[in-house]
Amino acid sequence: MTPEPPLNGAIDVHAHFITPRLRAAMGKAGHDGPDGMAAIPAWSPEEALSTMDETGISTALLSVSSPGVHYGDDGAARDLARAVNEEGAALVRDHPRRFGLLAALPLPDLPGALAESRRAIDELGADGITLHTHYAGRHLGDPFYEPLMTELDQRSAVVFVHPTSPPCWEATSMARPRPMLEFPFETTRAVTHLILNGVLDRYPRIRFIVPHAGAALPAVADRVAAFALAMDGPPVDVLGALRRLYYDLAVFPLPRLLPALLTLADTDHILYGSDYPYTPDWVVRGLAETLASSAVLTAEQRQSVMHDTAATLFPRLAAQP
Repeated sequence: MTPEPPLNGAIDVHAHFITPRLRAAMGKAGHDGPDGMAAIPAWSPEEALSTMDETGISTALLSVSSPGVHYGDDGAARDLARAVNEEGAALVRDHPRRFGLLAALPLPDLPGALAESRRAIDELGADGITLHTHYAGRHLGDPFYEPLMTELDQRSAVVFVHPTSPPCWEATSMARPRPMLEFPFETTRAVTHLILNGVLDRYPRIRFIVPHAGAALPAVADRVAAFALAMDGPPVDVLGALRRLYYDLAVFPLPRLLPALLTLADTDHILYGSDYPYTPDWVVRGLAETLASSAVLTAEQRQSVMHDTAATLFPRLAAQP
């Protein structure tokens, strides 16, 4: 007898896809063990839908994980971003109730990223944009990205932030896979830079999704807020800015991270995420079972986290049964 799915109609904002073209390009560029992992995981629409059905996920917002689509050549990155986004849009057309698209950009090629963001949103109907924590050593929040932030703010875009290996990973990772320690710190570094450089205040219509239950932000928020008071320049409301962000619960939110995150954000700013396929299907289901049975969230809060908050961010999905 097939067990009942642990979730009921969840919207997954942190799900990745790996098309054959993307896989081939990653391998050719030497990223067949991305960020120190053993291999690029298997992915197909059929396998993704099967995992979603077994877990109780109604819709998955698809994005390209680290290392993205730029491997050193601007022209090749533009072509790859364009192709991957077209493949993602085709998956959404084939399965409009099951998939959404958070489009990839060919950063650090800024002109290419501006053009692709317009095309992805205006022509392909992408549900949002994926940005990595840094490109060529410039973390989000750097003035380099101001033209892109202006563009995304004008479109009230949803921006999913995803970590990647830091520029100095050889010195800091201790020869271990970077997702173990470097990814949480990368997320924390980029979000802190966005806040302290005033990006959230200048571009209030961008809705940023922070992955992995806020990474290390719940642990260091008060420390950052205190240091912000001593810095030169206008005052920065760090805790207020953190409360305005959205957070997904991909990978290991329990037993420690989710209770800490709830001191920073209300449940109407928290979303479900699976991190499939970089998190294997059996782990996705186990983590979903833990979330579904946890007493940390009330039934009403769980409904908000699993579905309702995402439906407000992505109105197309709210209109679907």
